[in-house]
Amino acid sequence: MTRNIALLGSTGSIGRQTLEVVRDLGLTVAALTANSSVDLMEQQAREFSPRLAVLYDEAAANELRVRLSDTKIEVLSGMEGLIAAATMEEADTVVTAVVGMIGLQPTLAAISRGKRIALANKETLVCAGELVMDAAQRAGAEIVPVDSEHSAIFQCLQGCRDQSEIRRLILTCSGGPFYGLSYDELANKTKYDALKHPNWTMGAKITVDSATLMNKGLEIIEAMRLYRLPHSKVSAVIHRQSIVHSLVEFKDGAMLAQLGTPDMKLPIRYAMTYPYRAEHTPTALDLLSCPPLTFAQPDEKAFRCLAIAQKCAEVGGTSCAVMNGANEAAVGAFLREEIGFNDIPALVETALDRVEQVSNPALADILEADRLARQAVVSHLK
Repeated sequence: MTRNIALLGSTGSIGRQTLEVVRDLGLTVAALTANSSVDLMEQQAREFSPRLAVLYDEAAANELRVRLSDTKIEVLSGMEGLIAAATMEEADTVVTAVVGMIGLQPTLAAISRGKRIALANKETLVCAGELVMDAAQRAGAEIVPVDSEHSAIFQCLQGCRDQSEIRRLILTCSGGPFYGLSYDELANKTKYDALKHPNWTMGAKITVDSATLMNKGLEIIEAMRLYRLPHSKVSAVIHRQSIVHSLVEFKDGAMLAQLGTPDMKLPIRYAMTYPYRAEHTPTALDLLSCPPLTFAQPDEKAFRCLAIAQKCAEVGGTSCAVMNGANEAAVGAFLREEIGFNDIPALVETALDRVEQVSNPALADILEADRLARQAVVSHLK
C-alpha cells in the first residue's frame, strides 16, 4: 500500500482528486509538479509540505520560488525538475497525472528506481508501451492503472490465473457529447460544445479527446500495451451511462465487469491502496435506481479519430507516437479556435502521411516522431 507519493500533474483534474484521496487516506507527499499554475501550486505546497515543488514553466517556477521562500520547499523547473520529482527516494509511488507525451521520460525515470507507478497518463503507454513495460519488468516496478476503464480491467483480472484465459478486453465509452451525430453534423461543433461531457468532469484536452473518440482509441492501445495483448483482443463499446467501466471476457464465455458511479476518486483510491481496499463511504451505486444499461457499436465513420487509432494500433512502431503528437497539437489548435472539429482527424492523418515511421523504435525514435508530428501540424496550419 502507498505511504508517500510524488504527484506529477497536481493542479489538473486527476491531480486535485488525487490530493483529496491523499487527505482521506492520510498519505504524505514528497513532491508536487504542474505546468504553470503558480497560485494553486503555492496553495497545495503550503498544505501538503512536499520537499520538492516543480513548475515546468521556468518563469512560473521563479515566481513560485519567491512565494515559498519562507518554507523549506525546494522549487525546480523543466524536464529536469519532473525527473527529480519522479525519482525522489522517499516516494514509494509516483502518480503520473500529467497530460500528454511530457509524462513519458519522468515515468521511465521512476520505473528505473523501482517505484510503483499509479498511471493516469495514457500517452506514456500509447507512444512507448513496449519500452515502458519492458523497463518495468526489468526494474520490478509495479504499474497500477488509474484510468477508470483500465482500473476496471485491472480489478476484473485479479482472479485470472493466466492471461491465456482472456478472450478479449472490452472498454466502455460514453460516446461523449456528440453521440449519434454524423460526420457532416460534427463540422460546426465548437470547443464549447465539445467541452460539455455528459458524465465526467475532466481537463479540456481529454474532454475534447472524448468528444472525437480519440480518447477511446488511445485507451485501446494502452490496454494492448499494459496487458501485452494483440489488437484483435481489445475492443470498445458505447455505454452512455458510464456505470459499467469495462469488462473482461474469458475463454469459457464468462464475463466480469466492474460497475460504479462515474467518480475518478474510486480508481485513484484503489491504485493507492492496492492490493487492499480501504474503508470508504462514497455515494454508492444504487442498482435499484440506476438507469437501464445500454451498449452500442462506435461509429468510426463519423468519429474518424477512433478509426485512425485502430489502424495505428495494428501498425505499431512510431505510428502511435506520431498519431498522439499530432492529436495533441491539433486539439490545442481547436481549443484556441484556430481549426474546426473535423480538422482534428484530418491533421492527424496529414502527420501520419508526412512523418516517416520506424518499426522497432528506441526512445530517441519515439521522441523524434512526436516532435516531427507536432511540426507537421504546425506547418500545415501556417
